[in-house]
Amino acid sequence: MKFTQEHNELRRTAARFVETEINPFVDQWEEDEIFPAHELFKKMGEAGLLGITKPVEFGGSGLDYSYSMVMTEELGAVRCGGVPMAIGVQTDMCTPALARFGSDALREEFLRPAISGDAVGAIGVTEPGAGSDVAGIKTTARKDGGDYIINGSKLFITNGHQADWVCLLANTGDGPMHKNKSLIMVPMDTPGVVRGRKLKKLGMASSDTAELFFEDVRVPQTNVIGEENMGFTYQMQQFQEERLWAAASSLKAMDGIIAETAEYTRNRHAFGQPLLNNQVIHYRLAELSTEVEALRALVYQSVEAYIDGTDVTRQASMAKLKCGRLSREIADAGLQFHGGQGYMWESRVSRYMRDARLGSIGGGADEVMLGIIAKIDGTSPGRK
Repeated sequence: MKFTQEHNELRRTAARFVETEINPFVDQWEEDEIFPAHELFKKMGEAGLLGITKPVEFGGSGLDYSYSMVMTEELGAVRCGGVPMAIGVQTDMCTPALARFGSDALREEFLRPAISGDAVGAIGVTEPGAGSDVAGIKTTARKDGGDYIINGSKLFITNGHQADWVCLLANTGDGPMHKNKSLIMVPMDTPGVVRGRKLKKLGMASSDTAELFFEDVRVPQTNVIGEENMGFTYQMQQFQEERLWAAASSLKAMDGIIAETAEYTRNRHAFGQPLLNNQVIHYRLAELSTEVEALRALVYQSVEAYIDGTDVTRQASMAKLKCGRLSREIADAGLQFHGGQGYMWESRVSRYMRDARLGSIGGGADEVMLGIIAKIDGTSPGRK
């Protein structure tokens, strides 16, 4: 991929924002188990970082996805995973379908304030009985006059406790499970919307994660994104950006752990020499660096294809699969080479191990990615 001066300017802006507005506060936000999303997103909106690919007429920059990828890659320099994930939900998970298929009225009401940072969004797909099996969700939206009446629940919702609205996937028909769902914009202050517990997680501590309940929630039918009962298709398309985001955001984080491990083992002496002098260590770090560069090449190639209008479901699934597995390898090697220091709760590599583990679960588990790849490649059972 060839980067222009505009790409490089955006990269510098994003890097400077991470350095000045996020990293100095990460340790406190991790301890608090939440970060001030409205305050931070407003600053990001003012810097033009929340609507890079979104339509100009609603406050976005109207740039292609390569620019969004540049910003996403810089988020990997944040010294935790929770804050970048919350930002990614805002930019690449709860807004793509709204921006692409939403009516002008919906985009004015929900997308514009998300781009400016005046509103925090969430994506409501996962349920207690349906995670990677998106088609199996049970939440319903039944028509009543000109409204939908929504009942059900959602689980593991990032930004759920601070969100102003949720892009909700619900069953709006009785047809086949892939053709009976709609994405519906639901303001979180609507009567009947109940925020449950702020969930305590293994990692991603600074990102608030909620369980949400919908009890006879009434919203206008005009809040549906695009065509009714096309929500499953829209969400699958939205997943392409989510999975590309996951892979792109992992790159600098992995680079950082490798570099920090090299520095630590260079300065840590054992048996009369730096630990880094041991071939098992410097060879392993070299191997992991090679793997990161291979993943970076796949991400760049996938983004170029996506910009050209190619269906990148296969490549995005491969990138998502690889980043989840490689981050686990790097976390394990980094912690091992840090020894006792790596096992301490406050160490960066320890936090990275806790945060990065979600990569193989969220946004579609590794096994789901493998199933998608096998299906497209024609290697799954019953396919030729």
